[in-house]
Amino acid sequence: MESDKSDRLVSSQKSAQLDGLLERLRKGDQIALAKAISLFENDPELIFYLQGELQEILAQSKSHIVGVTGSPGAGKSTLTDAYVSILRREGKRVGIIAVDPSSPFTGGALLGDRIRMKRHFSDDGVFIRSMGSRGNVGGLNDSVFGVIMLYKLYGFDYIIIETVGAGQSEVDIAYVADTVVLVLSPSSGDEIQLMKAGIMEIADVFVVNKADMDGAELLKMNLETVLNFSEVQKPIVMSVATSGRGIDELYQQIEKHRIHLYETGEISQRASRRMKKHAETILDNRIQSILQCVDSNDVNVMVNAVLDEICKSRFGGL
Repeated sequence: MESDKSDRLVSSQKSAQLDGLLERLRKGDQIALAKAISLFENDPELIFYLQGELQEILAQSKSHIVGVTGSPGAGKSTLTDAYVSILRREGKRVGIIAVDPSSPFTGGALLGDRIRMKRHFSDDGVFIRSMGSRGNVGGLNDSVFGVIMLYKLYGFDYIIIETVGAGQSEVDIAYVADTVVLVLSPSSGDEIQLMKAGIMEIADVFVVNKADMDGAELLKMNLETVLNFSEVQKPIVMSVATSGRGIDELYQQIEKHRIHLYETGEISQRASRRMKKHAETILDNRIQSILQCVDSNDVNVMVNAVLDEICKSRFGGL
């Protein structure tokens, strides 16, 4: 009983703290936004404390979520930086989630992407938050769903998520973004990526960055060959992010895809997919928490029993 009372008290305190921060961030307070993000990073289940009014605001939000993924060294951060400049030129407010590799000591982000986007630091229309991947093989931090929700409440027109750059494993971005941009570059092994199914299937727009390098045209031709087997035609943008070449075309292709999502109603399907993935993530975290409270010896006994049963039933006990 005492434990239940203590839990309810903690929940009440968290709810009150979150309510105050949400009221401030909806008025444009970026400090409140940063503090609210920290709360969600520590406790993703704070989503349950949202009031009905805020849920309605979220349901009506038109924030477009752009996921930028690709192998390390492809130029994702430089490309994102250039794309944000165009969005700001159009008067759009932008929230960026830069998922960096986690520090092996603190578990926090190494902040590499934030450094490469430093020209937007003093722009009040851009907010950049670096998050550690915390070892997530899908390229994303589990609390990213809550951060997206906070960005929507703040009122950003575009939310850009740049993943850590883990290559083939970065498929989770498909459950999070409305438009997925896959960045490839020549001479970095991306020719191999074209032969893998998962990372290729999630993209809505392909970018061959560093197009001024040898091998860029060959990479594009190989990509076109792979895409010929796809039922849906997807655009390929040739870019040199450092000089701005191709960035306007990238902006236009993302806009075309955004309009297509609303015209076909697919935007609702992607939102439902995102909510389902969020629910699965919360459920998985709860299961992991329960397992941590179980004696490790008991877990080993249960696992070994299941393994024995599988071996006996399928492999004759060998």
